[in-house]
Amino acid sequence: MLSAFLPGLLLGLSLIVAIGAQNAFVLRQGLRGEHVLAVCATCAVSDALLILAGVGGFAQAAQWLPWLETATRYAGAAFLLVYGLRSFHSAWRAGGALDPAAAVPAGLGATLATCLALTWLNPHVYLDTVVLVGSVSTQFAEGKNAFALGAMTASLLFFFALGFGARLLRPVFARPGAWRALDTGIGVVMCTIAVGLVA
Repeated sequence: MLSAFLPGLLLGLSLIVAIGAQNAFVLRQGLRGEHVLAVCATCAVSDALLILAGVGGFAQAAQWLPWLETATRYAGAAFLLVYGLRSFHSAWRAGGALDPAAAVPAGLGATLATCLALTWLNPHVYLDTVVLVGSVSTQFAEGKNAFALGAMTASLLFFFALGFGARLLRPVFARPGAWRALDTGIGVVMCTIAVGLVA
C-alpha cells in the first residue's frame, strides 16, 4: 500500500538522516573503505529489527492500553517538533561538520562491535524506531506492514548510500551550506509530520 509505504519511507529518512554518532561512524568507514558492506548491513538489519519491534509490539500494547496510542501520538508529535526545531536551529547556526578522520578499529570484529554498540546502546535509536515509528504506525491500521517496510527501506537506502557514497559526498559536505540545506530539509519534514499527528 503506497499510501502507508511512503509515509514510512519519509519518516524513516527524516529520523535517520540526522547527524549522529552512528552515521558519523558509517561515514568514516565509507571514507576509509573499511568493512563498508558489513557495517551498512549491520546498521540496516538492526534498524529493521527495532522497527519490527516498534510496529508489532506497540500495536499489541495499544490494544491492551487504549489510552497509549493517544498519549504516544502527542508525545511523538512533541518529539518531532522539537527535533525539527533543533534542525532549523542547526541550519541557522550554519550547521556542523563531521570529522571522518577520527580513529576507528581496523579489524572486522572490533569494527562490528563498535557499530553494534553505537546502534543498540544509543537511547535515541529506541525513541526513533520503537517508540516514534511504532506510535506513527498505528495511524495505518490496514497498512501497518507497508509502513514498517517503508521505514526499513529508508534505513537500508540511507546506510548503503552513506557508506558507499561517502567518497563522493566528502567534498559536498565539506561546505557549511550543504549541512544547512540538509538540516533545513529535516526540519521541514519533522515539523510537517508532527502537525499531521495532531491534526
